[in-house]
Amino acid sequence: VNSYLPHTPSVISCAYDASLTHRTTITMAHKSQGNSESNFLVVNGSSLTTESVFELGSGRLKLKLDPESAKRVDSARKQVEDIVEKGKVVYGISTGFGNFARTIISSEKLNELQYNLISSHAAGVGEPLPPERTRRLLALRINVLAKGYSGISLKVLEQYIDAFNASCLPYVPEKGTVGASGDLAPLAHLAYGMMGKGRVWSPETGWKSAEEVLRHHNLTPIQLGPKEGLSLINGTQFIAALGAEAIERAKRIAFQADVVGALTLESLKGTNRAYDRDVHRAKPHPGQMAVAARFRALLHNDLYPSEVADPSQYDGVQDAYSLRCCPQVHGVFWDTVDFVQRIITTEMNSATDNPLVIASRGEVISAGNFHGEYPAKARLFGCWRS
Repeated sequence: VNSYLPHTPSVISCAYDASLTHRTTITMAHKSQGNSESNFLVVNGSSLTTESVFELGSGRLKLKLDPESAKRVDSARKQVEDIVEKGKVVYGISTGFGNFARTIISSEKLNELQYNLISSHAAGVGEPLPPERTRRLLALRINVLAKGYSGISLKVLEQYIDAFNASCLPYVPEKGTVGASGDLAPLAHLAYGMMGKGRVWSPETGWKSAEEVLRHHNLTPIQLGPKEGLSLINGTQFIAALGAEAIERAKRIAFQADVVGALTLESLKGTNRAYDRDVHRAKPHPGQMAVAARFRALLHNDLYPSEVADPSQYDGVQDAYSLRCCPQVHGVFWDTVDFVQRIITTEMNSATDNPLVIASRGEVISAGNFHGEYPAKARLFGCWRS
């Protein structure tokens, strides 16, 4: 299908038009490095797409922080530092976690508390995620931090970006997430490696101790201040990263199914009458109309005219049920993809911390944006595995 699509631009437009998917522009900046050119994707916390996240897994793109995002991050961090300086009692900053929310932590123990949080939650099991999935997980966490609601320091965020760009990927076990409270275990393993603990992989070193790999790439372990451990592990990025991958794989399969359907009709010398525009306007499901339009473009266009569009060349009464109903059957799958993609895209670009630092109002609010119900239910609805 990939070899066919570039020769027929109308096919691609059919796939993404008719309100089928929400497309967000990927901001690309090009930076020359000697004789080579590297692609950078600018992260601002609100414009990632499933397409861009899928591509980030390849290692061909690097990340760059949007300047406005840097300002928001810095503003939120100053608010956290002000809370610590004034000795205010705020969950996750000057208190314990969960059942220990009412336990006040002394100022000299605040940093140690964040390190202990990471160490205690890095308790996943199983084989490590493959590099492409760890890259997507890391990219999504960077994107969330870039929104400016986490209270993370700009230095730690930039260290995460530097690690991504060097493909320094911590050991993140495949099992251990707790969706109801966010992806605590996978994100803790991500932070654990960034602290210089455990094992880290890079293309240049393979699996070695985190300290050794970071040192090889001239990177230093992160140093955590108040709230920063909590800022690194509260969220749904593991679920969302796998969801983005599943969506993109599903779309590729669906494209292939449409092309195979059109080729089957062509080889059986059928007719494209069942894909007539007015037929599908009479039952205007977006996916159905888009699939019918794609079939029309594949079966007959100015570049590749076909006899299937000429009624005088057709000697049947009607084609097989399985061919006539491709728009209806394939279409509902595309509509399901669209529904799931909208939820996952929103989740990827959402602030999923607790508490949230609302710097514009000078407030820190405890809530439940860390909950994984939205991406989990969306994936169950699609019944997809990555």
